[in-house]
Amino acid sequence: MSSRAVLEVIALDAQDAVAAEAGGADRLELVTDMAADGLTPSRETFAAVRAAVDIPLRVMLRLSDGFSAGSAEDVETLVLAARALRAEGADEFVLGFLDAQGHPDLVMVERLVAEIEGCRWTFHRAIDRAADRDALRKQLADVPGLDTYLTAGSAAGVDEGVPVLLAEAARRGEPGYEAQLLVGGGLRLDHLPALRAAGIDAFHIGGAARPRGWTAPVDAEAVRAWREALGA
Repeated sequence: MSSRAVLEVIALDAQDAVAAEAGGADRLELVTDMAADGLTPSRETFAAVRAAVDIPLRVMLRLSDGFSAGSAEDVETLVLAARALRAEGADEFVLGFLDAQGHPDLVMVERLVAEIEGCRWTFHRAIDRAADRDALRKQLADVPGLDTYLTAGSAAGVDEGVPVLLAEAARRGEPGYEAQLLVGGGLRLDHLPALRAAGIDAFHIGGAARPRGWTAPVDAEAVRAWREALGA
């Protein structure tokens, strides 16, 4: 088991980022529009956040709610957004797309990965909506840069997903299971003991870092409680 678990916090702006870093976050996931579960932020927002903190920062590549890549025009818009963020200095990303049957949209994934060549990235909770999680992992196993899966183990959240998370943690290192499990989606402090005991060493929080809700900024003290629960 890792001696220090990774704590990733969702940030919407520089104020969030500063508070998350002060509370002990190891990494940020930068998004906009949490009403749509997190979309691509502007280049200007990225630049402001990057200037405000020193910790690693993963930027969402997603234009609309859901896990479809959308129309050909949407695809081009997202490619251009990725190019602009890269030019601004973004070097870690979050993405994930499924086709109508719930299989990974490899064309879209590979298009974006070509645009962010050399960068590390997370395949996000689209895995929790996949028709076959194991098949998805194996299909994505050789895509360059993929080092993390953000997952609750279930589309319904961590409460439902714990058995899947524990089973996948036990397969770490197998083909398709080399990437780090980053657990998030309704994650609570009381989930941590079982997950940590299984060797899971990366955790992602959004609402849990905002006790006053999404209209309020990240609370450094709330982040610190998580950092302490995971060990310094």
